[in-house]
Amino acid sequence: MRKLSFLVLLSLGVAMTSCNKETPGCTDETASNYDADATEDDGSCTYPITAPATYVFLDADGNSTVSYSGQHQRLNMLSEMVTYMKSANTPGTAIDASTLLAMYANDGYTWNDDEGLGMTGSSKQLKNKTAGGDPAVTDMFEGWMTDLAAASATTTTDAYEGAAGVTGVVQSTISSSAYLQNGTGQEWVQLIEKGLMGACFHYNISSVYLGPGKMDVDNTTPEDPAGGKYYTEMEHHWDEAYGYFTTAINYPEEGIDRFLGKYAWGREDPLESATNIGNAFRLGRAAISAGDMNLRDAQIDIIRHELELMIGGTAIHYFNSGVTNIADDAKRNHALSEAMAFTMGLAYADNPTVSQADVDSVLGILGSDFYNVTPATMIEARDMLADMLGLTEYANQL
Repeated sequence: MRKLSFLVLLSLGVAMTSCNKETPGCTDETASNYDADATEDDGSCTYPITAPATYVFLDADGNSTVSYSGQHQRLNMLSEMVTYMKSANTPGTAIDASTLLAMYANDGYTWNDDEGLGMTGSSKQLKNKTAGGDPAVTDMFEGWMTDLAAASATTTTDAYEGAAGVTGVVQSTISSSAYLQNGTGQEWVQLIEKGLMGACFHYNISSVYLGPGKMDVDNTTPEDPAGGKYYTEMEHHWDEAYGYFTTAINYPEEGIDRFLGKYAWGREDPLESATNIGNAFRLGRAAISAGDMNLRDAQIDIIRHELELMIGGTAIHYFNSGVTNIADDAKRNHALSEAMAFTMGLAYADNPTVSQADVDSVLGILGSDFYNVTPATMIEARDMLADMLGLTEYANQL
């Protein structure tokens, strides 16, 4: 009897020890891998990665890990170029070709640089970032700049002489708008500004900085903390892609911004371009900082796709504007110059949905003489582009 009691007690002791054994796991109910059976937290908890409200990222010590100063300079360079080029829309105001070319290559030009970014003498420029410095593309832009300057020198003070077959400033009949256009209605300022948004900004985002050459790099070690570079190489490249889209930390709440950021905001209805692109940039950056490359890659796909929809949707918007303004030479030609440039910008995407051959087909329907277009040809070009991008249902809304 005494032996049996000892065995019973021993059995109870073993049972009590088993019941009290700790079960390791994640005990935080807010974690994505929370284990309801765990009794001891083993530090394995992981948490969902969410996009922050603003493009602000800090390291463990509170240092900013964001840097896109080179892109900020380039956006400011194009802004200053556009202001200078638009002065030619006033008859009698000539612009200098050598000055415009120097701005494009940042070669000996003194910038206003109101933000103090150190643009004058900087190594940053637009030319060598245009389609990777492809001479055929940069020559096209420099040709437009030279032609713009030459045309501006021939305008007569206070005279709006532009017309079919005649290069000059064309005055709108329904507003105060006036634009320097060639004899076929093509407007150099729009071709250059919107063209560089595609060949430089879109190209660098989609084909360069979000590509494997810039993404398959170190993401473990800050580049130079002692020099104020608290970001990893991968984080920095992602920031540079963002900087070509916008320099606004609070985008899109911060306003319409400029260039790609501005036109994404313009396509918020119905495409939600600003929201989709902005969210993907912030979430992708958060994924990089958390080391989640699958989530990062998913955001790359979203950004590339949404940029194409936005740029193509903006081209469609301007085809529609051309139809609306068919009777006003200045405004119709202005809109179609923008439609042309945005359509051209689609081919600079990584593995583009709309190839260069597709671009040529759309613009072939439109034709090169904007004084001879018809609503039917503009709509045909618009619908072809919309079909290529899967935007047919929105063609009349954009």
